[in-house]
Amino acid sequence: MELILAKLSVSVGMVLGLSFLAERAGPRAAGILSGYPLGTAILLYFIAVEQGIAFASESAVYAMPGLIATLAFLYGYFHASCRLVRLPVIPQIVLSSLAAFAVYLAVSWLFQLTSMTLTQAAIILLFAIFAALVLFRKIENVKILNRVRVTKRVILFRAGLASVIVLIISGLAAWIGPRWSGLLSGFPVALYPTMIILHFSYGAAPVHTLVRNFPRGMGALWTYILAVSLSYPVLGLNVGTLVSFAAATVYLVTYSTFVWMKQKSVRPIE
Repeated sequence: MELILAKLSVSVGMVLGLSFLAERAGPRAAGILSGYPLGTAILLYFIAVEQGIAFASESAVYAMPGLIATLAFLYGYFHASCRLVRLPVIPQIVLSSLAAFAVYLAVSWLFQLTSMTLTQAAIILLFAIFAALVLFRKIENVKILNRVRVTKRVILFRAGLASVIVLIISGLAAWIGPRWSGLLSGFPVALYPTMIILHFSYGAAPVHTLVRNFPRGMGALWTYILAVSLSYPVLGLNVGTLVSFAAATVYLVTYSTFVWMKQKSVRPIE
């Protein structure tokens, strides 16, 4: 019971934080920061607690192609929502989600058929990130101008959906094995509930902005998973998690500083 409560508490805090950030800092910032290892870190940590370090280390290898499936999920949602724009918002969300899940499961199924090393998985994910940056760059960035009031119903939905996802994936780990556990740990646990809330409250455009900017923050996820794979067997669960978070944070701070300096260097022509 204590473990379940821990999963629920961490999941709730994670999703609420990202949702509030999307409304206050904008979906562009939330898209970048959603690349921070939130849901993946939670799932890999609890998989290690319940199934052991060796199981989690192998799962971490397949978490990398799992993130490729997540990119496919986001692109599937984007394309479906673009084509369903004339429908009412709830059918838009439902059908876009179904299309995204179908793509996600198809890509995950293909990857679980293949054996790969950590090096191979890391290289493949890097190529996928660069491909997504090119593919997503034509999506327009928008800002949320009129914020909706955060009600108890909204909070419960955000928290409940993320908690259910975390509990299901981590609970199934022993049944589905390290490959599927790793692939499913790449699922956007924090981002998906935020996408639904934004889509329902503001329409599809802010969700598309999240999709556009998600690959920009994925370097932090890549760094975290690589660090987990290498550090868990050597440093153990808790120290390995701290070291991995530190590595991901260094990446995200470095990337954010680079973007800020680049924007600052661009002067408007008078």
